[in-house]
Amino acid sequence: MAKGLYEINQSKKIKPNNGLLYEIKKNKSIYTMILPGILFFLIFAYIPMVGVITAFKDYDIKKGIFGSSWNGFDNFKFFFSSGDALKITFNTFYLNLLFLIASTVISVALAIFLNGLTANGFKRISQSVMFLPYFVSWAIVGIITQGFFASDNGAINSFLRTLNVDPVSWNSSPGLWPFILVIFYIWKWCGYNLVIYLATITGFDMECYEAASIDGASKFQQIRYITIPLLMPTILVLALLQIGKIFYGDFGMFYSIIGDNGMLYATTDVIDTYVYRALRQMSDFGMASAIGLYQSVMCFVMVFGSNLLVRKYQSDGALF
Repeated sequence: MAKGLYEINQSKKIKPNNGLLYEIKKNKSIYTMILPGILFFLIFAYIPMVGVITAFKDYDIKKGIFGSSWNGFDNFKFFFSSGDALKITFNTFYLNLLFLIASTVISVALAIFLNGLTANGFKRISQSVMFLPYFVSWAIVGIITQGFFASDNGAINSFLRTLNVDPVSWNSSPGLWPFILVIFYIWKWCGYNLVIYLATITGFDMECYEAASIDGASKFQQIRYITIPLLMPTILVLALLQIGKIFYGDFGMFYSIIGDNGMLYATTDVIDTYVYRALRQMSDFGMASAIGLYQSVMCFVMVFGSNLLVRKYQSDGALF
């Protein structure tokens, strides 16, 4: 009898955790769902990393990546001694920082505003209208930009002439374009971020607001002491994701709007457009790979350092 009970208990015993294979078998439906995403990043992100060695070679297209001769850090020396490294690095960082701050502030403000509306129909329509520019390609935005800022017959200069104001030479005024780019970036991405923040706000416990209202807190005080603190982890996560790409300029945006206008390079030339011109004009694959590796290392340093700071002061908003 005792032996029979022992065998029954042994059969009911939970199998020990056997590591990765056990985890995959246990949650195979979930891993099957994420398999396309894993394959995408494996094929288009990790396997191409083999090409990083091109940054340390005198690349010859006839010999290929592995047949080309090594040249050490010559590609990096050429880039950093050209005088363009500091300028394009600053432009990339500065413009992305402007994009990050402006889009975060405006998206959060609009999300709070829409959440406070009682007219659900107007709220849905407004949200859809704000989200619509996300689906517009940068090529279309570039055409719109030319329509607005063309020096001869652009919409803005035509309006200025009706007011007897001298037209502005937009395409030869590099100092104006960082702010113009910020406007277009907000117009395109604000609705996308707005949806995320609004979804987060609608998930908050309404009892907190009811208790604050009973205690006499105004709407502004509720936003300041309840909404923003509760929204901060989401803001930090999205900010960290953008900081991870702070040294990556949106090539589609910059090339569609700025193009090959050399007069605007002083404030709008970023690492991505510089690499593109290096490939197109000089066919220098080695230097382009060196710049790309430098860009990736700087992004890694930024996201890792930023995550350490966030984890130190507000661990809920850290990525890892």
